[in-house]
Amino acid sequence: MRGTRAAKGAMVGLAAAVIAACGSVHAGDLRQQAAAVKKRAPAPSPTPTPPPQRTMDCAHLNCVALTFDDGPGPYTAHLLDVLKAAGARATFFMLGENVGEYKADVRRMALEGHQLGNHTWSHPELPSLSTDAVRSQVRRTQKAIYDASGGVTPTLFRPPYGATNARVGKAVGMPEIVWDVDSMDWRYPNVARNVRVGTREPKKGSIVLFHDIHKTTVDAIPRVLAGLQKRGFTFVTVGELTENQSLAAGRTFPNWS
Repeated sequence: MRGTRAAKGAMVGLAAAVIAACGSVHAGDLRQQAAAVKKRAPAPSPTPTPPPQRTMDCAHLNCVALTFDDGPGPYTAHLLDVLKAAGARATFFMLGENVGEYKADVRRMALEGHQLGNHTWSHPELPSLSTDAVRSQVRRTQKAIYDASGGVTPTLFRPPYGATNARVGKAVGMPEIVWDVDSMDWRYPNVARNVRVGTREPKKGSIVLFHDIHKTTVDAIPRVLAGLQKRGFTFVTVGELTENQSLAAGRTFPNWS
């Protein structure tokens, strides 16, 4: 009996030693593997940031600013492809209520050097609103664009319908950008007409109004860009166009009065 007990004890001791050794080796292997994985892991890529505004000599260059209102929308991504292929920058005056559905497009606008502008939350006629309501329209849109773009705060505002007054301008607190060439693309959904107006009517220093929520507008832009390039125009944002001009908060530019 004693021999049997001794043999059993030896076997149990041997098994325990084997298990301990295996556990030790296994733990060591895991530590080595973890160290190897950690060593091989690439460094995290830096977060992309929007390029700075370019310095453009629009006193001598034939500058034109293409602007797009009421988006972003279902055709905005394609418009960004078209602008990128042409090496053109533009300005987007966006509605806050549309931003949430197209956050990726807003982020892309910023990263590709386009200017982001505020066009209110829901496109009301601002002079008909109370001052507090005007401020709410602006502030909600500022936050939506800031969040979607990754930190860009618009510094330019476009009043819906171009409708504003001194009270509205004071409540907005930003320069109010209007236009001198109106494509009327919302009234005439015709590609050929958009091309004709977009290529023939701009002059040096023009701000051209389009709407990227219309397919016929976006379909016209490749030919508009080609036509304006043929006329010797350089495509700039509104900020680049007005870099050497004094834009006052609450005042419209160009001056319609």
